[in-house]
Amino acid sequence: MSPAAAVLIPGDGIGPEVTGAAQRVIAAAGVEIDWQVIQAGQAALASGGAALPPELPAAVREAGLALKGPLTTPVGSGFTSVNVRLRRELDLFANLRPVRSLPGIRSRWQDVDLVIIRENTEGLYIGEETWEDQDTVSAVKRVTRKGSRRIAQFAFQYAREHGRKSVTAVHKANILKASDGLFLDTARETARDFPDISFRDRIVDALCLDLTLNPRGHEVLLCPNLYGDIISDLAAGLVGGLGLVPGANLGDGCAVFEGVHGSAPDIAGQGTANPAALILAGALMLQHLGEHQAARRIETALNWILENGAVLTPDLGGTASTREFTGAVIKHLDTR
Repeated sequence: MSPAAAVLIPGDGIGPEVTGAAQRVIAAAGVEIDWQVIQAGQAALASGGAALPPELPAAVREAGLALKGPLTTPVGSGFTSVNVRLRRELDLFANLRPVRSLPGIRSRWQDVDLVIIRENTEGLYIGEETWEDQDTVSAVKRVTRKGSRRIAQFAFQYAREHGRKSVTAVHKANILKASDGLFLDTARETARDFPDISFRDRIVDALCLDLTLNPRGHEVLLCPNLYGDIISDLAAGLVGGLGLVPGANLGDGCAVFEGVHGSAPDIAGQGTANPAALILAGALMLQHLGEHQAARRIETALNWILENGAVLTPDLGGTASTREFTGAVIKHLDTR
């Protein structure tokens, strides 16, 4: 069997270090990938190219698969988010972020197991802003029935296929009665097609409170774009931080896997970055490819390293380098 083709986007800051770690672990798990490396973001700009090179979406579309490192997005000025543009160009309408407690990681909650499913192409993230005058800016929030329906169907289907018993729609329809009202109404309509899945809805601020008091009360969260982004970071804090949570951006025929953390330029090049999120993203990618045994081996090995606690990166309370941490995961892979 020929190796699967995939695009590798190394990313900015610590991106090349953590994506390199994920590549090593995937190879050690016995899965051969034919990687096509394409830069984006600040790394692409530094080499004289565009932040989103035109060949990148085309390559991902052809391969159908990509593993992406973190890409820096300038705050308040500069180029538009490459992450957002790539999702929209490839119509990666579903953002999937499983958030689970991991062994050995100190956090208030030890048994979190929820999945955040975020609409990825609509809402305020379309970035349509207009200066009305020098002191006033208006932003467009676009919500469509089509976009709301397909993300709702994705969430309910995911719940059914993964043994989840409930889906919670997140909204602010008490205030945004038309836009969030459309999202909520569409979720309710979709729920009728999945009588085996319990459905409820929560106003976004109340949901955030729920998560901090008892995250075990939720299984699948169905979120509009902006709320999903914010809730993903909140939920990551419940299990030890962004460095431990993977993500996937999924569309019809295309999938881009990533960690949910940033590019961390303050520690770039020091060799101390935590690669756990990208390693877990690699495992998600293997599940997508049908390499379920290899994915389970990676997750089991990583869990053992975290629980053992002998080889941890500084953010996890240890002194190991990125390479040492990755090597420990690979060594334990070999013992399974």
